[in-house]
Amino acid sequence: QLQASGGGLVQAGGSLTLSCAASGRTSSLGGMAWFRQAPGKEREFVAGIRYGGSMSAYTDSVKGRFTISRDSARNTVYLRMNSLKPEDTAVYYCAAGLVVSIPPKRGYDYWGQGTQVTVSS
Repeated sequence: QLQASGGGLVQAGGSLTLSCAASGRTSSLGGMAWFRQAPGKEREFVAGIRYGGSMSAYTDSVKGRFTISRDSARNTVYLRMNSLKPEDTAVYYCAAGLVVSIPPKRGYDYWGQGTQVTVSS
């Protein structure tokens, strides 16, 4: 089970941190990621992290602004979002996978509920 939190309303240029806590058979997981879906658009990959070696990957539009990290003791993955833009407005979903690709952009089978991020201009 994946429980996401931390969304909200923020002004452009602001920051937010999303959290996703995993429960259940977390020892089998190969990685976790964040995806987002804006109104009228398809869900897209945002950032992912592999558990072995902590390799991370980002979509180009968030590189240098977003950072994905993991707290293994809490089975929680975070997405720190800085310099937010109105185009970052979307529902953000966390995901987990047993066999995650290298780089960790694919292989996610389990999904949490979304959390809304709204960036005002």
